[in-house]
Amino acid sequence: MKKNKTSRMLMYLLIILVGIFMLYPILWMAMATFKENSEIFGSVKLFPKSFHFDAYINGWHSVGKFTFTTFYINTFKLVVPTTLFTILSCSLVAYGFARFNFPLKKLLFVILISTLMLPSTVLIIPRYTLYNNLGWLNTYLPFYAPALLACYPFFIYMMLQFMRGIPKELDESAYIDGCGTMRTFISILWPLLKPAMFSAGLFQFLWTYNDFYNSLIFISSVDKYPISLALRLAIDAESNVQWAQVIAMAFISVLPLIIIFFAAQKYFVEGIATSGLKG
Repeated sequence: MKKNKTSRMLMYLLIILVGIFMLYPILWMAMATFKENSEIFGSVKLFPKSFHFDAYINGWHSVGKFTFTTFYINTFKLVVPTTLFTILSCSLVAYGFARFNFPLKKLLFVILISTLMLPSTVLIIPRYTLYNNLGWLNTYLPFYAPALLACYPFFIYMMLQFMRGIPKELDESAYIDGCGTMRTFISILWPLLKPAMFSAGLFQFLWTYNDFYNSLIFISSVDKYPISLALRLAIDAESNVQWAQVIAMAFISVLPLIIIFFAAQKYFVEGIATSGLKG
């Protein structure tokens, strides 16, 4: 009994140490927002000499005539619809593969999964040409359209594996009660898919929120820039970069991700843990 208690205490101590190690960069970032350039690069101390919020105030207004309010609004206009469209479309495609038999089903699934091996750099030129011909450049449609058309096989596979763990008897019971195909999906399967959808939504939110490459390629107007491009613009705006301001804006931009992750942690872990089940 005493041995089990000691091993448990050691395990908790190890978890605490690993947690501190993982959270230290965020803590350093928060403290660096109160430091001058000389203090950031010339000292290894965690805490600043004094606490003042000038970096947050000046950093918020540091990018010309636009403030970070505009960039935050742009970011959520880009990220939220993309995430919602991804969840909707990928869950529908996963439902089709999990519950229905149709010609060439296995071949189509193999082709779908094989697209995971295509690097984005191979697709960027044809995508740019297509969106240019459609007149979608400098809009958010290059992000909305792939999400609406279920162009993310990783999320389809995740939801498909989760759905395979849901007994088909539930579908059959719904059919007996008079539900159609879509009614069964919406009323029976969607509530049970919540963990997998939370996981897919969180992944997509994080990836789109942090996406610098595609935003740089498809968006050219500053008034449509998301946070990822605005942070880079803040560095280019001044010859003598005030790093405390840049770090302050980076820290504020990270906060929504941290809050969302911890708020949805239960569903995220459950969705990842059970997405490999097969029914």
